[in-house]
Amino acid sequence: MTTLENRPRTALLVVDVQNGVVEGTHQRDPVVANIGSLVEKARREGVPVVWVQHSDKQLVRGSDDWRIVPELTPGEAEPLVEKSWADSFDDTSLEGVLSGLGVGRLVVVGAQTDECVRSTLHGAVVRGYDATLVSDAHTTEDQTAWGAPPPEQVIAHTNLYWTNHKAPGRTAGTVETSKVDFARPS
Repeated sequence: MTTLENRPRTALLVVDVQNGVVEGTHQRDPVVANIGSLVEKARREGVPVVWVQHSDKQLVRGSDDWRIVPELTPGEAEPLVEKSWADSFDDTSLEGVLSGLGVGRLVVVGAQTDECVRSTLHGAVVRGYDATLVSDAHTTEDQTAWGAPPPEQVIAHTNLYWTNHKAPGRTAGTVETSKVDFARPS
């Protein structure tokens, strides 16, 4: 269990599901639909939903590419954390938000698998959080032109190694959307 004291709650962390990030990604529509179903489940169960939104030279704050995809709408009371680095914790308010909510376990979804999702998962575990990746609710674009494996292999590999990830006093792992249980670790 988490090494963070007095942090019994779980949160759904939605990473960078923005127009310019998920446009053209592998299985974009099913992944966004899975994320949407998890957002609704979390809301029904009173689980905090925390949104992360990236900005940089390609994702200019306020632009259409920067906006969260139209299929998903952050609730007015749901925290929105802005970031400029891959790890959602780096130079952001995320730690303070999660601490304030009493969160020690994260269920992570979003994009891009091989950059911000991986960085955030590792950042969470290093900081003492339990971190579960939803195996069918993250995606990435095709970067084979730069020597990367095809997106489906990037996703499969990330799921494989996160399923077996371990750290002292913390849990990691993967779970499918249909099997997410916000009440207990995977």
